[in-house]
Amino acid sequence: MSEQEKTRATVDIFGQQFKIVGTESTSHMRLVASIVDDKMREISQMNPSLDINKLAVLTAVNVVHDYIKLKEEYEKLEKERRTKKE
Repeated sequence: MSEQEKTRATVDIFGQQFKIVGTESTSHMRLVASIVDDKMREISQMNPSLDINKLAVLTAVNVVHDYIKLKEEYEKLEKERRTKKE
């Protein structure tokens, strides 16, 4: 991290506590942890036999998939916006 002030937060994800350090606000860190927790619980309900490691990897895959789809949609909308300006 750069010279920005570090923020610390203790969050609960899937019944485990984690100490997170970053440059974002505590509320931002808690929101991120909440989204990860929700996604892990959602996947766990659909696949109750998954061990915690596989659950974590599937959660990461799902979140990155969502991120890529949103990024593609953003880029498409940005391209349309630029085209309309011309």
